[in-house]
Amino acid sequence: MSNDGTIVFGHSPDADDAFMFYGLANGAVSIDGYEIDHHMADIQSLNALAVTGDLPVTAISAAQYPNVADKYRIMSCGASVGRNYGPVVVATRPDISIETLTGCKIAVPGAHTTSWMLFQIFGPPDVEPLFLDFDDVEDAVKSGDADAGILLHEGQILYQERGFRSLMDLGEIWFRETGLPIPLGLDVVNRSLGESMCRTVANALKSSIQYAHSHEDEALDYALGFGRGIGREDGRRFIRMYVNEDTVDLGDEGTAALKTLFGKAVDRGILKEIPPLDIVHA
Repeated sequence: MSNDGTIVFGHSPDADDAFMFYGLANGAVSIDGYEIDHHMADIQSLNALAVTGDLPVTAISAAQYPNVADKYRIMSCGASVGRNYGPVVVATRPDISIETLTGCKIAVPGAHTTSWMLFQIFGPPDVEPLFLDFDDVEDAVKSGDADAGILLHEGQILYQERGFRSLMDLGEIWFRETGLPIPLGLDVVNRSLGESMCRTVANALKSSIQYAHSHEDEALDYALGFGRGIGREDGRRFIRMYVNEDTVDLGDEGTAALKTLFGKAVDRGILKEIPPLDIVHA
């Protein structure tokens, strides 16, 4: 929260993120006494920025929460949750399979993304990660700079028409193993705001999500206005996948899923311990 009474919300320009912030962005939802501003950046940049604790509110990858839990609390709303779908590991070469990826170079959209944590849990060991901006993953695979890549966002539903084939759907394998939804992204609020303001912010975000749901076409126009290269109906389909009832309220299942994700990461040596899940309930 800046000294001029502005609360900055960090989020990506991806369709699902932008959609849920529509109510706050157009002024339909407000926080009494404060101006609302938005800091838009890709999720890798937001993950890095969260380490400093500079933003009052921000989207992060669920996998990054253990690294910033000392500065942020999880809001019960705003999570990007998949149910039997999620990031997709893809390739173009016909001789590549999930079984032959050991020793191969994998294009990864950020070292602290949940997609990379899931790959480390379920994918073959001893791959060479090539950490890139999300927008560069597809080109790296097509050019041969990487043998395979992990696609997020609209790439999960458009990969076939973009010339890729799936080697592994990390959301599907997660669901088979756990029976739980997969929490990919979270919205978190800075501990420095204090209990009352943390709850106020969470309530405002929940209202913004609900407003977007009830004004879907207008919110869709807003979300697709950031030029992420996705058609209107594909955008609608993608948004409905990731701005869902779990986004309105993470619930007991979502909390259990986070604990399971972090527990599996501890088992694989990715994390040292499961962080306490400090949730602000809207």
